[in-house]
Amino acid sequence: QVQLVETGGGLVQAGISLRLSCAGSGRTFRSYAIAWFRQAPGTEREFVAKINWSGSRAGYADSVQGRFTVSRDNTKQTVYLQMNSLKPEDTAVYYCAAAGVGYGGTSTADYDYWGQGTQVTVSS
Repeated sequence: QVQLVETGGGLVQAGISLRLSCAGSGRTFRSYAIAWFRQAPGTEREFVAKINWSGSRAGYADSVQGRFTVSRDNTKQTVYLQMNSLKPEDTAVYYCAAAGVGYGGTSTADYDYWGQGTQVTVSS
């Protein structure tokens, strides 16, 4: 079993960068693919980025490609989401999630464990 805790959210102006962290607990954390999702009020939770267990493969939603970078440090049991050139439409609660099988997909159904989320608000 894996527990996930997201930190790093906040209120920022458009164009500013922010880095989110997802700290995992459990001896098997390093074997899990991790993804970031986000959910704005009144919308469904949507895929943002994912990374495989070793950090050698990553994938992104079109809306964040080229602006966001996902990485991980398994020695610290932490996955990061570096968000650059933030836009007001990036405003959402950001969640990290863990998948015990393979690379992980882009659907919420592909993930077994979830954090509680961290709020990111981007003002124009």
